This record gives sequence, structure tokens and C-alpha cells, in this order.
Amino acid sequence: MWLGELITEKGIGNGVSLIIFAGIVASIPSSFSRLIATFDSTDFFSYLIFLAIGLATIAGVVLVNEGQRNIPVSYAKRIRGNQTLGGTSTHLPLRVNQAGVIPIIFAISIMLFPGVVASFFANSSNEMVANSAQFVSSLFQNQIFYGAAYFLMVVLFTYFYTAVVFDPYKISENLQKQGGYIPGIRPGESTAVYLNKIINRITLSGSLFLGLIAILPLVVQGVTKIGAMTIGGTSILIAVSVVIEMIKQIESQMVMRDYEGF
Repeated sequence: MWLGELITEKGIGNGVSLIIFAGIVASIPSSFSRLIATFDSTDFFSYLIFLAIGLATIAGVVLVNEGQRNIPVSYAKRIRGNQTLGGTSTHLPLRVNQAGVIPIIFAISIMLFPGVVASFFANSSNEMVANSAQFVSSLFQNQIFYGAAYFLMVVLFTYFYTAVVFDPYKISENLQKQGGYIPGIRPGESTAVYLNKIINRITLSGSLFLGLIAILPLVVQGVTKIGAMTIGGTSILIAVSVVIEMIKQIESQMVMRDYEGF
């Protein structure tokens, strides 16, 4: 954390994210070497499917990370002395993926907890407790149950975290204070209800995408039968997000210094 803060302060990008990104990228060569070592020519078609899914995942991560819904906002004209202020039109960007990778981290923590607790009681002297612990352990080792529960937890946590970081009533209040309004929507309560409706709709697509990213390794292994996964969907999500953020910060630094571009 200390090293990450130093990178954030004196470098480009978020330091902790860059350290995680470096760890993910550093593991790719060894993963590919294991993939090549276990290569079987009879599974060539499966490897092509594996590659296509990987490229589609990267494209999907970029699309969802950069995707946003622009809500038009207009500002009323105000006259102060001899000056006329306001009267402009802009937009309020609502990101498709407001929560980032946080819901997946929350879901992983919750999904690991029952198995860890059950392992403590698996050898209990009480037969009922031991049987219950073994049942829970076997249940969470079932790939279908684990994938379905993991997917559902990611979707729920996406809605939960979005509700924490995005407050439509606060945004509506700030817009009203600044003399802004959404065309066709009354300021105040109506604006908050409208924003809440929009964010719930776009969060649905973002949460389903995060859920698919979370269970991607299970799906790929089930489809291609390739056991040696290079990097999982969550790792791709983190890596692509960090690269996009870093490129944006580099471009903003170059614009500040009047360079031509990146």
C-alpha cells in the first residue's frame, strides 16, 4: 500500500492497481508455456474457441468500461448586473459499469467463506456437525452450483455498490442548486426518480456482464476442456481497466503540456 501510494503520488495512474496489473501480466508467460506444454493437436479447434473467447472478452471489457449513457442537462439563464450567466446545455454521463471490479471481489469473499468455515468442522466429533460441514464443502465444490451462486452474488453486489456510490437524490439537489434541469423532467423529486430509473436499467446490463466475466473461467473450461487457463475474466477486467485509465492520464498530461497527442 505504501509503495502504491508513492506510485500514485509521483507516477502515472493508480499505484495499487498498477502493482496488481504487473502481477497479472507477469503470470502470463508461465501460463502460456504450460498451455503449449500440454498442447494436443486433436484439440486444435478447442484452442481456437479459447482464443476467440479471450479476444471477445477483451473487446467486451473495453466496450462496457467505456460505455455510458449521456443525460442531457440544460442550465437556465441568470442575469447578474450586466452579465448573463447560464443558458448552456451539457450532459450528465452515467457509466454502464459504475462499480468496477468491486462486486467481484465482494462475491469472491462471500463464496469462499462457507467452504472455509465448513473445513473447520469437517472432522468434528459430533456426527451431525461433521455431515453438515461435508455437505456444504461438496455443495460449493459443485461447479454448476458454485457458478450460479457466484453469478447471482456478483449481480446483487453490483446493484448494492452502485446504490452506495450513486445517489440520484443528491445529484438532483445539486442540479437544482446550480439552476440545471433535464429537459422534459421537473427539477427535484421527478429528476431523482428519473435518474434512479435510468441507473437501474443500465446497471442491469453492467451487472450481467460482470457476472459473465466472473464465471468465464468455468464456462471456458467447460466448453474447450482446456484445463490450463491463462488468465481469468476478472484478471482481464482489471488489466484492461488499468491500461485504459493509464492511457487517459497520459493523454491528459500531454494536453496540459500542449503536446500533439499519444
